Amino acid sequence: MLRYLVKRILILIPIVIAISIMLFLITDAMPGDQVRAMLPSNLKADAYQRAYDQMYLKLGMDRPIYVRYFKWIYSFIIQGNMGWSTMGNRPVTQMVATPLRNTIILNIFVNLFYIGLALPIGIKMATKRGSIFDSSMQVVSLIAWSVPSFFLGLILIFTFGVRLGWLPMGGMPVMVDSSFFENMILWMRHLALPVATLTIISLASAMRYVRNAMIDAFSQDFIRTARSKGLSEKVVIYSHALRNAMIPVSTIIVMTLFSLFSGATLTESVFAYHGIGRLLLYAVRNRDSMLISSMNLFFAALSLTAVLVADIVYGLVDPRIKLR
Repeated sequence: MLRYLVKRILILIPIVIAISIMLFLITDAMPGDQVRAMLPSNLKADAYQRAYDQMYLKLGMDRPIYVRYFKWIYSFIIQGNMGWSTMGNRPVTQMVATPLRNTIILNIFVNLFYIGLALPIGIKMATKRGSIFDSSMQVVSLIAWSVPSFFLGLILIFTFGVRLGWLPMGGMPVMVDSSFFENMILWMRHLALPVATLTIISLASAMRYVRNAMIDAFSQDFIRTARSKGLSEKVVIYSHALRNAMIPVSTIIVMTLFSLFSGATLTESVFAYHGIGRLLLYAVRNRDSMLISSMNLFFAALSLTAVLVADIVYGLVDPRIKLR
């Protein structure tokens, strides 16, 4: 196991370096002047030029691109400093703290709901293969998978926000001086529609994945042996088939845990939710290269770590696989 981990980590290092170089070069080549975007437009010409020169030097824009890259990557990895956000005129870590927290809160509920629903629905689809329930759920999942998240979000806003008026149409909850229970209710009302949107989109593929894994498990010899022994169908399904079907499903669960930090740009924008995805969209519009580069490098490293952990978990749950 240790040898396998060291080997995989050594393979990931050049991948991360290559990704960081590409991210830095792409964001640096973006059109526009990020220094000019930071300065107020009501300054006189002389004062504006002095302020421009000072900020230009502060951001290190006078240095060659390779010097700026090495300074950024050193600060990011060694010091944990993601750089200076030109959009907010403060460190990137301060800019992303609140949006990242909001995204994690949103994704916790999304993952709980879609995993909690995908498993029982997928299992029932597999056990009732070819039935009306199975066929109807496949059609529903195909439609949900095909509908863009922003369109589904707009439908939910129109239905529950405009027509029925049951839930807020978007925005963030305004925390007031009230009890913890009342603040929780306020958060739940604002989270209801974006959570429902992302849950439906995620559930569409997850329950089909569980269904296919269960059907594959049902076709194995050990299931026929278990049934020939006279075991009840519940024991066959949950003690034998599900245990083996969870081997490929475990990969989805691991990736889901790491997706807590990733934002949903379209959904957060539709619901005006102050998450990391919406912040990155604003950063692109304002050419905030440090915020874009740092957060994308963070997400890339997170994705590579998730793949590594998924491989390890897959090897642990399946004794036929040896991590060498």
